[in-house]
Amino acid sequence: MQGDRMTAIVILGAAVWEGGPSPTLRRRTLHGARLYHSGAGDVVICCGGMGKYPPTEAEAMAAMLREAGVPDSAIRLEDASTNTRENIRFTLPILRDLGAEKVVIVSDAYHLPRAGLIARRLGLKASTSAPPLNDARLWPQVKGWLREGPGYLATLVAFWR
Repeated sequence: MQGDRMTAIVILGAAVWEGGPSPTLRRRTLHGARLYHSGAGDVVICCGGMGKYPPTEAEAMAAMLREAGVPDSAIRLEDASTNTRENIRFTLPILRDLGAEKVVIVSDAYHLPRAGLIARRLGLKASTSAPPLNDARLWPQVKGWLREGPGYLATLVAFWR
């Protein structure tokens, strides 16, 4: 923390499966926990609403963060969003209440250019961080990269309107 201004680690959501957190959600969350323990942020904001299976993405992340030793006092939930823009937009009141000046957005590498663009366009001082892909399956990563190209263009168009 610099001065009295906080840095928030904002973990973007991913699916909760019938049996629990998806590998993507687990990878992002554990990376956020490592960042917190390294001092990269003062608080961790878990983003993501209810998908096909309970609990919300944010609640599933909070449970994993607690298991990884992140104290409850450092965990905040944004549990209403259903997409990247909402993930970031719905964190704005939380960030304002915390007095957080900077954010570190955590997601997969393919997702971070668009997430960073959205955060900066919404007025945040944002950096990004992706977890290592040691245990990631290739095909979901390829699909992610293919999906993000059009998604990035759509985001640019939406901001130009």
